Amino acid sequence: MSVELENLRRDIRMRSEYDKMMSTAWLAIYLVPIIVTLITIPAMLLGAPEILLLSPILAIVSFIVSIVLIYKLVDRRNTHFKRQMFLMEDAIKLIRKIAEQKKTDVETELSLCERTLREAKTEETEKNAVLWAILSAIIFIATWYVYYFLMKDFYKHERREDGFWEDTSKILGKLGISFTPPRRVNPLPNRSFILYLILSIITLGIFGIYWLYVLIKDPNEHFKYHASVDEELLATLEKAVTAT
Repeated sequence: MSVELENLRRDIRMRSEYDKMMSTAWLAIYLVPIIVTLITIPAMLLGAPEILLLSPILAIVSFIVSIVLIYKLVDRRNTHFKRQMFLMEDAIKLIRKIAEQKKTDVETELSLCERTLREAKTEETEKNAVLWAILSAIIFIATWYVYYFLMKDFYKHERREDGFWEDTSKILGKLGISFTPPRRVNPLPNRSFILYLILSIITLGIFGIYWLYVLIKDPNEHFKYHASVDEELLATLEKAVTAT
């Protein structure tokens, strides 16, 4: 049983590397066009070509930063989903071992957790972060698709995860082990892609600032919750292993 417990500990230690928090400072990318405009117009009026050189430099910087941003958004989706699958799988193995020690049949209940894990492996497949970053830089509509799957994938992931924690709590309760997952303070809402897209178009991209803010903030809130539920699960199972 020590192997299963150590694997679970390793999954949780991976959180600092795999659940990547992002700063809202990335929103500054939307300020670049405004800065370019503020530089270009006065420079043209004053006849200062040396100042005009700043505009293409800023445009190139903005282009590169946008590629990096999309890459980071997609990559942290991939790494978090991967870590969560590891955690689910190892939690199931450890709980099964505890049940065997207690001589309690929980296979029917565990089958629900295993089904959730299979669904995650089917639906939360890895997206190529490099490919989507490049496509978003070349084809603007690709950026909208990236925004779409980032919103929807994290929402579905969180609902699936909540189901897993609920089933885990019931199984452990049957084994005489108390595990109550912490309440989510900021559950992810089911945001409407169509509404966000329309608002971005009619506001000439201004709403996109909020859209990007959401794509940064929502996973950050999701990761913060993991910091509490992961430690609660580990402490509960460590105590259960010691008691058996």
